[in-house]
Amino acid sequence: MTASSEQNSFSKGMKSDLVAEALRRRISDERWSIGTKLPTEPELAGTYAVGLNTVRRAVGLLVDEGIVVRRQGSGTYVAGLPPTPRRRLLGVLVPSTSYYYPRVIEGIERAATAAGAGVILASSENRLALEQEQTRRLLDNGVDGLILVPNLNLTDDPQVHVDALHRLPVPYVLVERRPPRPAPDDPTSYVVTHHAGGVFAAMRHLASLGHTRIGYVGRRRTGTSALITEAYELATASLGLEAVPEASVQRVEWSSEEIHDYAAVCRDRGVTGVFCHGDRDAAMLLGHARRLGLRVPQDLAVVAYDDDIAEFGDPALTAVAPPKSDIGASAAEFLLRRITQGPDVPARRLELQPRLVVRESCGGSGNFAGTDRRVRAVTAST
Repeated sequence: MTASSEQNSFSKGMKSDLVAEALRRRISDERWSIGTKLPTEPELAGTYAVGLNTVRRAVGLLVDEGIVVRRQGSGTYVAGLPPTPRRRLLGVLVPSTSYYYPRVIEGIERAATAAGAGVILASSENRLALEQEQTRRLLDNGVDGLILVPNLNLTDDPQVHVDALHRLPVPYVLVERRPPRPAPDDPTSYVVTHHAGGVFAAMRHLASLGHTRIGYVGRRRTGTSALITEAYELATASLGLEAVPEASVQRVEWSSEEIHDYAAVCRDRGVTGVFCHGDRDAAMLLGHARRLGLRVPQDLAVVAYDDDIAEFGDPALTAVAPPKSDIGASAAEFLLRRITQGPDVPARRLELQPRLVVRESCGGSGNFAGTDRRVRAVTAST
């Protein structure tokens, strides 16, 4: 089965499961008595904004459970009330609740609410010891599964850290992290942004505007810094751009003085475009570039990665926008399916393609560059 057909099959299965759960709740909440006729399948398809085949599969699940019965030529009727289930609880552990992850959390909560599940949120505050403590607290609160963003960038051996998660007593899904050196039978499910695709989109856009000397304001020891840096270097070589080592710099944290010095290097070395791993560093660069007499975007075009606060820059920043809400929703749907259907559900690995939002820092006016091709690849382990 191809990746795309496997994804389509999985999506259909998730949708029918969610519609079936919605019908169970509706039968219980509205206290439909035995013998009550359900709305027609076309009406249900309209109500839940899904296809007719999805509704048929969902109703079929209720038939198999003895909750409804189909009567040829008459319709579908309630045959028995569903048991009152305990509300599922998803534990969510992120490194921060103030940057990058709020929209991921929104996606998780949206998918959980649609399935009648609850969410317990915790933050590790980018600390390994607190990550372990918060994981224990979530388990002590009786969560049925975990959505985790582990601090792999802070460990001496990230794969050992991931392998330790296999011993968790509940199913889990990683978000924006993946096993770095997985064994062929690694059971880890994850949902991530295809970061390299976003970097290439940014670099290709700058090159299309005529920039050949493109600098890099990078970060060290973040969860994605190695991926972003590697993609920048690969894009520079693949697009035939001129490497400028003095303008390709990484820091754990960038101070205002360091950004000022970097802007001076761009001015003095003829760097006309810069890719920044982070909106805040990019916004600082805009201010210091102008103080040095550089016009943005005429003398220096800037593209940021994250698109958290990019639109509020002066001028507004062109930015790579990871599909954060979709990342969260997909992870929650993965986890809920595993919780409801058990350990026989195969592991899933999903990459979603980010998009490039073109704004004034590259001379644009808020258009999306390229197509919004979200699903990059899906594989399943058996």
